[in-house]
Amino acid sequence: MAQQVNIKAEQRMKKLLEIIVQQGASDLHISVGKPPVLRIDGALSPLAGENIISKKDSEELLLAIMNDRQKNQLSKELSADFSYELEGKARFRVNVYFQLGVLSGAFRLINSNIRTIEELGLPEILRDFTKLSQGLILFVGPTGHGKSTSMAALLDEINHKRAEHIVTIEDPIEYVYNQDLSIINQREIGQDALSFSTGLRAAFRQDIDVILVGEMRDAETIGTAITAAETGHLIFSTLHTNDAGQTIDRIIDVFPGNQQNQIRSQLSSVLSGIVSQRLIPKIGGGRVAAVEVLLKNDAVESMIRENQTHQVINVMETNIESGMQSINRSLAGLVKEGKITLEDAERYATDRDMLHMLIR
Repeated sequence: MAQQVNIKAEQRMKKLLEIIVQQGASDLHISVGKPPVLRIDGALSPLAGENIISKKDSEELLLAIMNDRQKNQLSKELSADFSYELEGKARFRVNVYFQLGVLSGAFRLINSNIRTIEELGLPEILRDFTKLSQGLILFVGPTGHGKSTSMAALLDEINHKRAEHIVTIEDPIEYVYNQDLSIINQREIGQDALSFSTGLRAAFRQDIDVILVGEMRDAETIGTAITAAETGHLIFSTLHTNDAGQTIDRIIDVFPGNQQNQIRSQLSSVLSGIVSQRLIPKIGGGRVAAVEVLLKNDAVESMIRENQTHQVINVMETNIESGMQSINRSLAGLVKEGKITLEDAERYATDRDMLHMLIR
């Protein structure tokens, strides 16, 4: 009987995931006391025709698609991250977690087709990152605003243009790459590596050229990533920070005070660029990326070494011709092109007065 219940729950869960694909949603939320909720173009809406989820429903639905390793992680850590494939139709990044003592789940649809820089509407200057042989490139911004998708576009461009050994270290694996000119090995935390830092350290013995680190969560991972960039590797990674200046400060502040000057010096020499992005509701439907770009130059190196990150905006605004731009300038451009509303631009601007000035 228990087996039949699990099969029914698995079939229902798969049906819900199919609806995500059919309706063009980005996310599905399973939460007790509400029907399943979809996120479409950034807005949440309950799924029509579905009943309110009970505690029993959530447990059966979520546990039905988890293997023993994932259930053990959930039991020990009270949350579990993993990827789930819907029989060749779609892949999802999943987080199952407890809230108020009951299970909830969040499912993010991962587009199986890795889109190009052009298809994502990203600044052309980002293509220059794919031509580097070493350095540290960071994509930052809130969860759900396209960091992983943009990194995948750059990594896949390298895959199609250069013969390199690429390794991704992710929690969980999101985009699955089709190897072209490059060799690509993908490692998932918990299954193929114990942690980001151990996976990174192992990379030094694997003859790797390009490394994607899903997230730089702690000082050990950040320090190892900086060392890898210093020793001839090209590193892509993400941080949950809002902009370039905050990203630099976060990296430095992770380390004890007596190490910060050394880290500042190292970061100034290896940092190739910071890309901060937001996905903004597009007039007529869909979303469009507003992108802030900080590129390495002498002024940026000096700014990092001398702890002058408050000057980041000035550096970007005085180096527009090189491809740099602030998030405010990107938002203003999207308003003037008629792609987003002024109201939405104001929601995401870091300086409304500057936004209005740039629009005028």
